[in-house]
Amino acid sequence: MSKPKVLLAFSGGLDTSFCVKYLSEDRGYEVHSALVNTGGFSAEELKDIEEKAYGLGVVSHVTLDVVEKYYNDCIRYMVFGNVLKNNTYPLSVSAERVFQATAVAEYANQIGAKAIAHGSTGAGNDQVRFDVVFRILSPEVEIITPIRDLKLSREAEIEYLKEKGVVREWHKAAYSINKGLWGTSVGGKETLTSNGYLPEEAWPTQMTKSGEETVKLHFEKGELVGLNGEALSPVDAIVKLNEIAAPYGIGRDIHVGDTIIGIKGRVGFEAAAPLLIIKAHHLLEKHTLTKQQLYWKQNIAEMYGTMLHEGQFLEPVMRNFETFLADTQDNVSGIVEIHLAPYRYFVVGIESQYDLMSSVFGSYGEMNNAWSGDDVRGFSKIVSNQTMIHRKVTDLAQQQ
Repeated sequence: MSKPKVLLAFSGGLDTSFCVKYLSEDRGYEVHSALVNTGGFSAEELKDIEEKAYGLGVVSHVTLDVVEKYYNDCIRYMVFGNVLKNNTYPLSVSAERVFQATAVAEYANQIGAKAIAHGSTGAGNDQVRFDVVFRILSPEVEIITPIRDLKLSREAEIEYLKEKGVVREWHKAAYSINKGLWGTSVGGKETLTSNGYLPEEAWPTQMTKSGEETVKLHFEKGELVGLNGEALSPVDAIVKLNEIAAPYGIGRDIHVGDTIIGIKGRVGFEAAAPLLIIKAHHLLEKHTLTKQQLYWKQNIAEMYGTMLHEGQFLEPVMRNFETFLADTQDNVSGIVEIHLAPYRYFVVGIESQYDLMSSVFGSYGEMNNAWSGDDVRGFSKIVSNQTMIHRKVTDLAQQQ
C-alpha cells in the first residue's frame, strides 16, 4: 500500500526540518518538498537547501522560481499604488508569502499531493496567508501544520531532531532574516518591545559607502525601466538600485502594524530599492496626474495594500483594483533624480513630457497665462457661495 503524498513548503530552517522528520517517520507520509524563490537566494544557498532536504529524507525536492511572476502580478501594482503599509512598510514579506503559497498549492495539485504542510507557528500572520491560499487553490487537500498543532517550543523541536539523529547547529541566531526581491525583514529582541531599535550589526547590509551620489530612475508608464541612462528590466533595475543605495544605510526602518490575528506587531526591515522607487514614482505622479486621479488612486491603493497584507490577493476585487491602478499610469513616464548620502536621501526633481507643472500655463505664485484677475474673483465668489449662505442662515437661526 502506497504512502499518502504530502508536499511541504520547505525553507531549510528548524521548523520545516522538523516537519520532514515528523511527517515521514511519525505520520507515515511520502514527503516531497518545495522551496519558492521570490528573490534573495543565491545559487549556493538554493543548492544547500536542496541538500538539506534530501539529507532529511524527502522523496523529491524542487525550487519554484516565481521572481518574474511576483513582479508582474504584484510588485508593479504596489508601485503603481505607492503602497506603504501605515505609510512606512513596503509589504516586503506580506506580498511574497502569497506567491510562495500559490506556487506550492499549484505544484501540490500537479503532483497529486493528498496534503500540504507548512512550518508556521500559531503566533503570526504567515499561517493565515498560507492557509487562505491553500484553501482557495487546493480546497480538497488537507493542510497540516505540525508546529502549530503540537504547540511546540523551539527547544522541543531541537530535542526531537537530535533524537532522530539530525546533527546541525540549531542555536537561534540573534536576528531572524527574510530576504526577497522587495525587501528584507529583520526580527530580534528589540522588535518584541515597543521602544527598542535594531543595532547597526543587525542590518543585513552594512553601511559601507561614505560619499554622496545621485541616481536617475527612468520610468515608463509607471514601471522602472532603467537607471542612469541604462535600460534594464524592472527586476534587474530593482536589484541594481538596491546594490547602489543599501550600502548607504538607506531604506531601514521599523514597521508597527495590526496583524491579521488581531494583535500589534513590530518588524524591522531593509528596503532601499522599494522605498526609493515608491518615493520617486509618487513624485512623478504628482507632476503628471490630476488631483482626482491622485485622490482615488490613494484610496484604492490603501485597500489593495491592506488586502494583500492580509492574504486576500486572490479575492476578485483585487483584479479590479489592479485594472484601475494600471489605467492611471499612461502618462507616468519620465526621469526622477535622487540624491544619496549616508543614512539619508532626497528626491531632487523630475523631467517628463507629461509634466502638468508647465510654464506655458503659468508659474505658481509668480505669473499666470491662462486666466485673468476678474476670472479669479468670479470663481472665488461662486465657489464660496454655498458656505456663505450656510453661515448666514445658521447665524439668523441662532439669533431667533
